[in-house]
Amino acid sequence: MAKRKIIPYNPKLTELARRLRNDSTETEIFLWLKLKGKQLYGYDFHRQKPIDNYILDFFCYELMLAIEVDGYSHEFLEVYNKDILKENRINELGITILRFSDEQVLKDMENVLRAIEFYIWEYEKKTGNTNED
Repeated sequence: MAKRKIIPYNPKLTELARRLRNDSTETEIFLWLKLKGKQLYGYDFHRQKPIDNYILDFFCYELMLAIEVDGYSHEFLEVYNKDILKENRINELGITILRFSDEQVLKDMENVLRAIEFYIWEYEKKTGNTNED
């Protein structure tokens, strides 16, 4: 059995992540209803997951995949620049980030799920790993 990669996290973010889970946005809840309980090909997603010095909206360890849902504030340059730094650091850890806007999740969930499924398909094709229970 392959050894699991250890992913660093800042324990000081644990309480904030818990609060964010309890105060999820409507959009996050809407997407979570599609990801929770291993609904996507048996992969286990977590929400508001501390990784390094950041909190990811959704994270799947098996896929090394993060999903970020960006609200209107991400259109501002300062927030956008922070997103770029976050994404670069998360990528350095070997994690891919898929980003979706609130509008995409709320109005085009079918294509959001297709994009995630495509990532899973590409991952399984590349690695030869499938997550069949």
